[in-house]
Amino acid sequence: MLNNITSSNKLIIQSIVSACVAFGIKRVVICPGSRNAPFSIAFDNHPTIQTFVVHDERSAAFFALGMIDELNEPVALVCTSGSAIQNFSPAVSEAFYRELPLIVLSADRPKAWVDQGDGQTIRQENVLKDHVNYFLDLTDDQTSEEYQWFAKRELNTAFLQALNDWKGPIHINVGLHEPLYDTSEISVTPFDKREEVSFNSMFQAETQEKIKNSLSSKILVLCGQMTENNQLQELITRFSFNSNVAVLVENTSNITHSNFVHCVDRALNMISDDKIADFKPDILITLGGAVVSKKIKSFLRKHSPKQHWKIGYSFPNMDTYQCVTHVFKMHPVEFFHQTNALEYPKNTINYGALWQQKDILAKDKANELFDQLPHSDLRVFDVLFQYIPTNSVLHMANSSVVRYCQLFDPIGGIEYRGNRGTSGIDGSSSTAVGASVANQGKLHVLVTGDISFFYDSNAFWNSYLGENLHILLLNNSGGGIFRIIAGPSTSPQRDTYFEATHSTDAKGICESYSINYQSADSLEDTQSIFADFFTPSTNGRPKLVEIKTPREENSTVLDAYFSYLKS
Repeated sequence: MLNNITSSNKLIIQSIVSACVAFGIKRVVICPGSRNAPFSIAFDNHPTIQTFVVHDERSAAFFALGMIDELNEPVALVCTSGSAIQNFSPAVSEAFYRELPLIVLSADRPKAWVDQGDGQTIRQENVLKDHVNYFLDLTDDQTSEEYQWFAKRELNTAFLQALNDWKGPIHINVGLHEPLYDTSEISVTPFDKREEVSFNSMFQAETQEKIKNSLSSKILVLCGQMTENNQLQELITRFSFNSNVAVLVENTSNITHSNFVHCVDRALNMISDDKIADFKPDILITLGGAVVSKKIKSFLRKHSPKQHWKIGYSFPNMDTYQCVTHVFKMHPVEFFHQTNALEYPKNTINYGALWQQKDILAKDKANELFDQLPHSDLRVFDVLFQYIPTNSVLHMANSSVVRYCQLFDPIGGIEYRGNRGTSGIDGSSSTAVGASVANQGKLHVLVTGDISFFYDSNAFWNSYLGENLHILLLNNSGGGIFRIIAGPSTSPQRDTYFEATHSTDAKGICESYSINYQSADSLEDTQSIFADFFTPSTNGRPKLVEIKTPREENSTVLDAYFSYLKS
């Protein structure tokens, strides 16, 4: 039993902190401020809560996402009043589409002062409404037993919306009156937590018959972004032993097997136009979050399957491939467990091998080519995957980085991470930093482009960085993605308005934050640095290697790669 503790004297703050503890929150990221002082005082004094102070609100929010990703548990995020909450918006939208339980706690000014010209006072109510599972507005100036009952009831509802089958962020906004710094001794009592019991859906007899009648045709399983799940991997592997089944995964799916096609774009590139219809599935089964490949999206929209089965609780109305026919509101583990138990005709079509053959041929041709490639973004990734240790976490920044990574088979033992909910560049570094802080016993490798890195440089403005964070920065003097996608690559405005061409390097930033810095501008230097790059630093600080690649040649090398595979 916990003894009495010092806390904020505000009852509503005490209730919120108690609810956080009851619903499994152990870590709270706090952005300094005055109006949120009651939160800071209460969380800092609570014996089961670990606090992290991150000054930049945008960075702090992504820092919290990295912790959620790494720990698979909710994390709370606290800010002061005014525009601070609006800086959380990019990370909140990422959490929404990634189904990450981010608990946003914002301090607010009293409602009477909204729109009255008072400092740091804006319309905070529902400011994040489009990307949260629940919004709750509370105040500290009602202390009746009835209001405390109401607040606890609503807190239960809010937290359950963050942590139920369809997880996601919630926003709790609290109007706080001065004085803000007063404390009181309180006894720690358990929060009256409400439990909700969910049952996995079971196939009805009619559904079983429909499934059995459909599964004798060509089946394509497409896996999006997921956390590692050994049980799911085993079940999908067993499902794939049926030759009617082709399984396509990306490294963000975090499941691998020799039966699976791991590089979707690489395989699709091998298919000639006159044979593409042979690869059209009759049944498409999708699970997980976002898919990186634009090629597979285009392929499935153009060559629609007869049926599309969407598996999972979240976003039941999402129709990425414009062909959803069935939504199974159940966990993919339960879906494949029940499907594998059904008796139905198997091995009637060699559809799985059709896809695997293309992927194997593409991989063999790619391996022949890599040693011939000059120093370039693509060649650096080839070298990276030769050196990166297993049992590490690879954080992929967005735009060209995550796309290059999809051209290489995932490495067993490496966890692949990326902000693919909204695919923005704004928090890639902060997310990786948060994850590395949450699990300092693992090596965390962030691979990022120059624009992503400079945009989120405040990620390193905190006191928690350790030697387990290693950063590979590819600096091609601009947004390289705009040279490898159709449209901007041929626009006369490309250099100035899309790529944002620059001549900046990262040395100064690294010096400011005591990050060990090295640079390379050739293949030989890159290989030499990588031989030692993944070992711990001697001073307990992160490492960064900045590899400068030729802006003009990178897209030419990538085009040559795809042309060679197709030849």
